[in-house]
Amino acid sequence: MRESAAQAGVLTACEAALIATYLDALWMERGLTRNTLLAYRRDLEHLARWLNRHGGELKRASRVQLTEYIAEQEGPPRTVARRLSSIRQFYQYQVREGRLMRDPSAQIHSPKLGRPLPGALSEAQVMALIAAPDIETPLGLRDRAMMEMLYATGLRVSELVGLPAGAVNLNQGVLRVLGKGGKERLVPFGQEAGHWWQRFIQQGRTLIVGAHPCQAAFPSKRGGAMSRQAFWQLIKRYAAAAGIERSISPHTLRHSFATHLLNHGADLRVIQLLLGHSDLSTTQIYTEVARARLAQLHAAHHPRG
Repeated sequence: MRESAAQAGVLTACEAALIATYLDALWMERGLTRNTLLAYRRDLEHLARWLNRHGGELKRASRVQLTEYIAEQEGPPRTVARRLSSIRQFYQYQVREGRLMRDPSAQIHSPKLGRPLPGALSEAQVMALIAAPDIETPLGLRDRAMMEMLYATGLRVSELVGLPAGAVNLNQGVLRVLGKGGKERLVPFGQEAGHWWQRFIQQGRTLIVGAHPCQAAFPSKRGGAMSRQAFWQLIKRYAAAAGIERSISPHTLRHSFATHLLNHGADLRVIQLLLGHSDLSTTQIYTEVARARLAQLHAAHHPRG
């Protein structure tokens, strides 16, 4: 039976029973859903078949064999990490039950997952989002100016809502921003953002603030500084109005700012300075975003894509 299993890479009856016993115990201990238990079963059966093809056995697998198995796995790092997690829990259970003396998976390192790619909007989606507010009202005019400025500068949401009106230099087209760690930086903004800022100052800000003194560039409807949470809710509402079905946040516009600059040829170090990143490695994630976008464009438009 062992020889035929090794040749075909199939599960033996003993291995199937071992996995079934483990899954039953897992269900009793943790009350996992059927889909989760099926995922565990697939991972363990995948390992058992690999071991059989390579002269091993699920119950007697060595650390070397498990390391080789993980090294051979293809697919996203998260899939490989999940598979290793399933294996570890299986062998930890066997040790707890006294069926094994040592856990062969104990010192096997998970693959580095890396940071998830930022979720940038397309340029068309950004335009639809920015155009969503009703600019015939003071609050709508404020919201339009805020989103224009956010997309033009890539500010963090905390920097935007905390921006003093005096930090906006319309003549020079720059903001004086106090970022993380109290570091100050000058961030340029374009004519479009400048136009909407000026229009808001002339037609909307005084109507919102009234007689209340307010230093915030973009005051709340009560005339004080706006909270990050309040602006987040505004973004979500305008995204729905613009027909953007995915979940977005103010940070999405920051990601879009950086990604679109890179797509149009901006230097990575310039983007680093604009975003206020202290380390270039933090900014380099946007090269992956741009590369992914280029791959999509190639697949969509190249005759042999």
